Amino acid sequence: MTGAHLRHPPRTPLSAAPAMLRDLVIDRLAMMTTATRDHGDAVRMTAGPKTLYFFNHPEHAKRVLAENSGNYHKGIGQVHAKRALGDGLLTSEGDLWKAQRRTMRPVFGHQRIAAQADAVAGEAVALVDRLAMSVGRGTVDMAAEATGLTLGVLGRTLLDTDLHAFDTIGSAFEAVQDQAMFDMVTMNGLPVWLPLPTQSRFRRARRELQRIVGRLVREHVPSEDADDALSRVLVAAADESDPRIRTRRVRDELVTLLLAGHETTASTLSWAFYLIDRNPGTAERLHEEAVRVLGNRTPTHEDLHELTFTTMVVQETMRLYPPVWILPRRALEEDEVGGYHVPAGADVLICPYTLHRRPDSWDDPERFDPERFDPAARDDRHRYAYIPFGAGPRVCIGSNLGMLEAVFVLASISRELRLTLPPGHRAEPEPMLSLRVRGGLPMRVHRFQDG
Repeated sequence: MTGAHLRHPPRTPLSAAPAMLRDLVIDRLAMMTTATRDHGDAVRMTAGPKTLYFFNHPEHAKRVLAENSGNYHKGIGQVHAKRALGDGLLTSEGDLWKAQRRTMRPVFGHQRIAAQADAVAGEAVALVDRLAMSVGRGTVDMAAEATGLTLGVLGRTLLDTDLHAFDTIGSAFEAVQDQAMFDMVTMNGLPVWLPLPTQSRFRRARRELQRIVGRLVREHVPSEDADDALSRVLVAAADESDPRIRTRRVRDELVTLLLAGHETTASTLSWAFYLIDRNPGTAERLHEEAVRVLGNRTPTHEDLHELTFTTMVVQETMRLYPPVWILPRRALEEDEVGGYHVPAGADVLICPYTLHRRPDSWDDPERFDPERFDPAARDDRHRYAYIPFGAGPRVCIGSNLGMLEAVFVLASISRELRLTLPPGHRAEPEPMLSLRVRGGLPMRVHRFQDG
């Protein structure tokens, strides 16, 4: 069916454009939530010079992300992140992306991730030891602790190095994400050299990340049987004859890996800490399961199958606060999505944050309820009603490692400690490249038996 015979999604009124542009800057989740509330499953949103085609049905997600994924390249937001991330696995397209995916796939294979379980458990135990020192000593920023932990896991499991020595990575990526969102809002309309605060912070952060990547490469000791990501990236880049392109490829891949490899799991853990404290009874069930399954020993890969409730808590956390909250795409050619015409060149949005809150997929969708993911319960939901790691060919390559990491950390903490928010504190979401907790997450640390 050609576009001439298809209906168009309803359009938000032009009078709403200023408010929508404002929300694009300061409240992107409200923009998406309001659009679904007022217009249903498909809507054309006018935001400044852009018209955004927003689709919010599982069948729509299936069409864009899987069935016809070849017609959709990365879109608004992620395209603008190229200034910060270059052509790494997150932002590249076509043959380059396919080659990068082939290079990285063995690093995230099931057997290799299983073999890294001890390293993940070691970082989780080290976090528990650090937190135990803060019992009775005020609050700890658990968002920052989650970031430090995930960077530690990333270094040990994927790069064969200790990233704890690079204490500027977290702040550098804060500036990178600020720049990516700034570029999205301004549509790359302002040159990066302008002396604006965001731009200046980004330039310093980019230099710092290049310094870190350069040091990682210089200190890398190659071996014939090395299977870590850094080794594989360097081997793949060695075939490039132009040294400038070779250096850029290595830099882009490693900067992307550093960001994507820690940011999403750190966000998930932060939201899990928050939701566990906000929902009575959850902490007790996690504690009971951790004591029963782990006893006094360090978690092993085999424990994943027994830490059922802990896994359910992670899954429900990612339903309410999916780490990848938006999946922007650009249509290369015209298409039909849910009976609606999508013209060539259109900016298309699939939003897991709103998709995961559809009342026809989830009873009382705003309620935190890990029982939704009980493996013994019947699940007749649409396959694409829940896509915390994306879907289709570009599904998150690190999902298995992320789940292992989150489950081990929650079980290790819950066995010994309880985290509580200060009275009256509410966490606010900050939708950047991932869905972070805005401004950190102050929590008090208690021995579990002390409440």
